[in-house]
Amino acid sequence: MKIYKILSVLLEYPEQELIDNLPEVKEWIDETPDLDKKERAALQAYLAQMDSKSLIELQADYVNTFDMNPEHSLHLTHHLFGDDKNRGPALIDLGELYKDYGVEVSEDANELPDYLPLILEFAAYLDGNEATVFLSDAKKVFGVLMDNLTKAASPYADLIAIIAGRASLTRIEAA
Repeated sequence: MKIYKILSVLLEYPEQELIDNLPEVKEWIDETPDLDKKERAALQAYLAQMDSKSLIELQADYVNTFDMNPEHSLHLTHHLFGDDKNRGPALIDLGELYKDYGVEVSEDANELPDYLPLILEFAAYLDGNEATVFLSDAKKVFGVLMDNLTKAASPYADLIAIIAGRASLTRIEAA
């Protein structure tokens, strides 16, 4: 599902390529039937705040949000285990799941399998119900991350709220 790809890109460290492609992202958000009104409004507001900042400001915001505060970590198992030894097996299991689907995680990316943009890339590879079930396993973590980002008045909180909303198994029953 393309929404997960877009959320993945928006949660990555901002680069010029993202800025260059924002018109296409905005067009997709405005025209796709795959978003509800609340999701569309949140994404439009997020992109509007991006437009109001320079690339350097966006990069500084990203670093201050995600790299300087462990409570905002995009590595989801960190919120479950911290640096506990049980984190390793969870990372291995997630990496194995990717392999089971034939998805190879690039070693050049230098990211752990629990990195949220990577998880969203994988969810984009799945069909709608599969993606919902996959993401539902982390629904509690999304809630914690969203709350932490909301307390910090971070615009990223709205992106996590979209993910948390889509990670609900009730979406499958309604489909």
